[in-house]
Amino acid sequence: MTTTLQVTKRDGTASPECIPAVVYGPKQESLALNIDRKTFEKLFKEAGESTIISLEGLDGEVEVLVHDVSFNPVRGGIQHVDFYAIERGKELTTHVGIEFIGEAPAVKGGGVLNKALHELEVTCRPSKLPQHITVDVSVLTDFEEVIRVKDISLPEGVKVENDPNETVALVVPVAEEKEEDAAPVDMAAIEVEGEKTTSEDGEGKEAE
Repeated sequence: MTTTLQVTKRDGTASPECIPAVVYGPKQESLALNIDRKTFEKLFKEAGESTIISLEGLDGEVEVLVHDVSFNPVRGGIQHVDFYAIERGKELTTHVGIEFIGEAPAVKGGGVLNKALHELEVTCRPSKLPQHITVDVSVLTDFEEVIRVKDISLPEGVKVENDPNETVALVVPVAEEKEEDAAPVDMAAIEVEGEKTTSEDGEGKEAE
């Protein structure tokens, strides 16, 4: 999947309506860019980091992946974007999100679905790069079943770089919390400070 994004070369500071960005790669000189904030926020929400983006507005067409997005720690908005220029026909290694589908029967048996992994590191040609990897959790019929990386069906031409035995998902039983009965309070054993003082004072006066 490929989408387009209009960019302009950046001279100086970006305006509030734009996000400062940079593009670089093995055969791409580093360029400072401006990208429209609203356009990129919408694109990034829909496409994420595993969609090839064709940058328009430069000297020639540049195909990139979103390599890094940094956020403002105070306001929370995107404050900078790094684009990595890819080479058509050459393999690349990147991260692709996992999309979980189906219902795990073990959940109905009193368990909770634990999604241990949310993305995979894959290597493939740009034309083969999937937007996401699908994992069907309906195979989790009991608490003993575990989906591992080696169990995932990958699209043709895509190789996963994760440890084959790495856990992707499993269903764990809900811990039963046992409420302990509160020990009864012996009110007679509670000594009131005021009464103690009065009693001691009385004994002292009688002694005199």
